[in-house]
Amino acid sequence: MITMLVLASLYFLPTLIAAHRGHGVAGVFLLNFFFGWTGIGWLALLFWALASQPRCIYYGAPYGPVVIERRWL
Repeated sequence: MITMLVLASLYFLPTLIAAHRGHGVAGVFLLNFFFGWTGIGWLALLFWALASQPRCIYYGAPYGPVVIERRWL
């Protein structure tokens, strides 16, 4: 049972990498499902998953230093 889990994880490794890197998972999964059994298809999908640009999330930051003043009345 553990062997099947390890083999399935290796088979869908390009899909797992693409999901982790923020790539479109549906396309990679379908291509991996139908063409992953060929060695060339699996290697091409692995290259595609690794070569894609990772997802970037930009957060706005204030300009200059942030100063918090506390005044006692």
